[in-house]
Amino acid sequence: MFEPVLLQNIDRPDSHLLSTYEASGGYQALKKVLSEHTPDEIIGLVKESNLRGRGGAGFPTGMKWSFVPKRGAKPNYLCCNADEGEPGTFKDRIIMERDPHQLVEGLAVGAYAIGANTAYVYIRGEYMTAIRRLEQAIAEAHEKGYLGRNILGSDFDFAVHVHCGAGAYICGEETAMLDSLEGKRAQPRLKPPFPAVEGLYASPTVINNVETLACVPHIVMRGSRWFREIGPDKSPGPKLFCLSGQVSKPGLYELPMGISLRELVENRAGGPLPGRRIKAVIPGGVSAPVIPESGLDVGMDFDSLAAVGSMLGSAGVIVIDDTTCMVKVATRIIEFFHHESCGKCTPCREGLDWVVKVLRRIEAGQGERGDLEQLDALCKGIFGNTFCALGDGAAMGLRAALKHFRDEFVAHIEERACPFH
Repeated sequence: MFEPVLLQNIDRPDSHLLSTYEASGGYQALKKVLSEHTPDEIIGLVKESNLRGRGGAGFPTGMKWSFVPKRGAKPNYLCCNADEGEPGTFKDRIIMERDPHQLVEGLAVGAYAIGANTAYVYIRGEYMTAIRRLEQAIAEAHEKGYLGRNILGSDFDFAVHVHCGAGAYICGEETAMLDSLEGKRAQPRLKPPFPAVEGLYASPTVINNVETLACVPHIVMRGSRWFREIGPDKSPGPKLFCLSGQVSKPGLYELPMGISLRELVENRAGGPLPGRRIKAVIPGGVSAPVIPESGLDVGMDFDSLAAVGSMLGSAGVIVIDDTTCMVKVATRIIEFFHHESCGKCTPCREGLDWVVKVLRRIEAGQGERGDLEQLDALCKGIFGNTFCALGDGAAMGLRAALKHFRDEFVAHIEERACPFH
């Protein structure tokens, strides 16, 4: 039976306090790293574990760490992306609210591995409880000697700073987040150069997600083999799944990577509401292409979902039942992306504006012949032609809705009304 790893402390009284974290073995990984391992050995350990980034891209964490030059002319930085702006996603918030020291220890181990003495946690400003808890955890760790100068008697100095964002979805893109940290307007940068070479303040920078860093202390203590034995070979480890939408038991679930989407939704989360049937599921936040009910027997891991034309993304699983109009769903999602576009590149700025106009017309019963072909053409013009993945996510999501539920779009146009009203 699978035992929770990342959520093992959240039901304990005062789970956010240092005393609770230490009682469950907290900061033993940091002590082990500083007394027994070199930075290169820690990078090697994380590489062996095949920990892949939990922020959406799924890039191997150890490989990302290895890209950063050691002892260069400029300081190295570690940044934690805690913006979590993807609709349907709340896993990082729970970690920071309920077990923030898990993130702090992960930051310390990661910084030691890449030779960084400073880390920034970029957190969305709406997460007030998470911000307070994280700042409290940092203060407690400083007082106990887990942060600061000469940590635990070593020559390793490390400080963590919390930076609150202002609610811009684009700051989830790593280079836009770096611009925001530097006090600039948040817009994605042209790559190369990549952040590992020229990131924060034009210095080598590693950017990791909250959940990714929370995995690191457990890998140090239990070993890379233990981590690889959980889930599939190419996407191992425990995974946090956010269940929301029209489902009986919404919430945050920790399960092995690779669990079947059907098992997750129908058995773990209780299936649809009484008297209803599942129509479709969005598996990884609204930027992940929707999967119809017939395709739910797919593993919830990076490679399995990519093979069926979707993606794991942030693992924000949104359940849609048979009472819901997919034209309305698609319209609301594209409206969100249009609103959150930073406007830097023409395909996203202008393309999404036109997509929203066409979708609103169809939803209002004023669609015309050729509208669906126009939407197809607009998606083709947006996908692969933007600075960042925002436009790609919008185009992929709409393409999937048009592919699997085209009959609903056609019905809106031909019947001049929504068949679900």
